[in-house]
Amino acid sequence: MTGHTWYLLAVLVVAIAVLIALINSKVRMHPFVALIVVAVATGIAAGEAPADIAESIEDGAGGILGDVGLTLALGTMLGRLMADSGATERIAGAIVDRSTSRTLPLMMALAAFVIGIPMFFEVGLIVLLPLVFSVAERVRRERPEAPSPYVMLVIPTVAALATLHGMVPPHPGPLVSVDGLHADLGKTIIIGFICAIPTILLAGPVFARFMESRVSVEPDAALVEQFTHRADAPHGAIAGAGVPAASSGRPGTATRGVPVALALCAIAVPVVLMLFRTVVEVIADEGSGIYKVAELVGAPTIAMLIGFLFALYFLAFAQGREGEDIRRSVSESLKPIVGILLIIGGGGAFNGVLKASGIGDAVADAGSSLHVNTIVLAWLLALLLSASTGSATVGIVSSTGIVAPLVATDGSWYVSLVVVAIGAGSVGLNYVNHAGFWLVKESFGMTMGQAVKIHTSVQTLVSVIGFAMVLFLSIFF
Repeated sequence: MTGHTWYLLAVLVVAIAVLIALINSKVRMHPFVALIVVAVATGIAAGEAPADIAESIEDGAGGILGDVGLTLALGTMLGRLMADSGATERIAGAIVDRSTSRTLPLMMALAAFVIGIPMFFEVGLIVLLPLVFSVAERVRRERPEAPSPYVMLVIPTVAALATLHGMVPPHPGPLVSVDGLHADLGKTIIIGFICAIPTILLAGPVFARFMESRVSVEPDAALVEQFTHRADAPHGAIAGAGVPAASSGRPGTATRGVPVALALCAIAVPVVLMLFRTVVEVIADEGSGIYKVAELVGAPTIAMLIGFLFALYFLAFAQGREGEDIRRSVSESLKPIVGILLIIGGGGAFNGVLKASGIGDAVADAGSSLHVNTIVLAWLLALLLSASTGSATVGIVSSTGIVAPLVATDGSWYVSLVVVAIGAGSVGLNYVNHAGFWLVKESFGMTMGQAVKIHTSVQTLVSVIGFAMVLFLSIFF
């Protein structure tokens, strides 16, 4: 490698260190602003023409927001429609009602897995909180000898939601890497599911059995009362114990029961369409009619739009909701993701500068000369960036830009493995600088030590097991 290559690599290292410092120091700069500031400084330090830096930032941010931002917004609105209609509660209730007390951790993981496909970790957990509380109280009544029913249920829930958040498209996190690495979406979905299943089982139900006798969690009594007693339930009745689901209390929430099959269809529509595109691309001629249809309906944005429209009709209008109430609800659902969209755009801007300034090529030269395992590098970068900045999104978008020059852009199975490795790394070492850590801690009244033993341990297990699965699959691809 030349001296200039070493210089560009040094610029990259310093840029990452400055990014971490800006987000975590007393400055506490918002990740979006920090990413833009670092992108500008990196472009200048790397020798990019001043007139081109702004263009690189705009192209990088615009490109990733055009591909991922629309999908994220539609997926968020889909998740809100499901929650308002009671579809998520119906799915979870159907799963839990068919389980015994001993199989509850496994069934709880399954409920979180199904519900968490279109939702971010925090949103999925909030949706599942009433179910976790009501089932835990039912277990407490039926199995008073159970060491800690909350631990038994929280760990599988966290494991499933964290795995989906990082490793399984069409969740927006992995979609960022799919776009940045030009990976094949269908192949990535397949790889993600293959890696997710053993990861959830080991980090969820298996780890829960190990921890339930070692940690005891007792949520605040007021929270238990809030989540387990419904206004329309008989006095003393516990939600989930045969009491019909009621309205969530938000204006416009539907009160009719949503069939479980219909609720499952609302989640399955976008996923099936994306997989349909992949299958057609393999078996059909490129110029055929079905190929053209699959290219359209299987594109992430269009697939999510179709899924949203399906839910809009069957989970909202068909359930008797008013149009104005629906619009108000989906509009409110977009407010919490504005910051996430900005971070994704900022990451895209940083990546755009890395490419335009030649730093990406320098990384490629270094990787080829040092024979760095791209999967290991991708996982480690995402892990360290996520842990140090407190944002899995920052970990995903930044590491994607760094490793992009090291992978072929041909949509191969190996590229999909790199995508899943990045996602697995992004959810590890989730500690006090992550919002999810505090949400879990405060929701279940945990001490700091309990939150570390449960939340941080589970998410790190998800990261390590997911990474191990990717390495195993890389033997065959």
